[in-house]
Amino acid sequence: MATTDEILHDNGLRKTNFRVELLDLFLSSKPSLSVDDIKSKAGSTNDKVTIYRALDSFEKCGLIHKVPDKENLTRYALCHSECSDKGHIHNHAHFICVNCEETFCMDETQVPEVTLPQGYHVINTKLTLEGECIRCYQL
Repeated sequence: MATTDEILHDNGLRKTNFRVELLDLFLSSKPSLSVDDIKSKAGSTNDKVTIYRALDSFEKCGLIHKVPDKENLTRYALCHSECSDKGHIHNHAHFICVNCEETFCMDETQVPEVTLPQGYHVINTKLTLEGECIRCYQL
């Protein structure tokens, strides 16, 4: 597995202490992260503008993607190797836990292909599932 420094370098991102910290946070987190999560979990004292700039850079190069949450606010999760600065390729469902309200990428759950009438073209498909995550269901 590539190191944080290698991932930043390979994606053309300048290495800063905060970007290293942010990438490490994503690499160690199973659920998605909100800006508030990042602000509270990151040891740095960066403001939200700096966080949004870093998230925007990560998204543009294909490191992270936006995911929904229960309140329809934006959260972020790591992308897989199919994504790049050329575009994101996400054909998986997102699971929102009704108890802990975390959002998880369900990479193994593919979004079904939809047949549309002639003249229509799908640009983006979203499949959101709601229920109890493994941790909450076992409680």
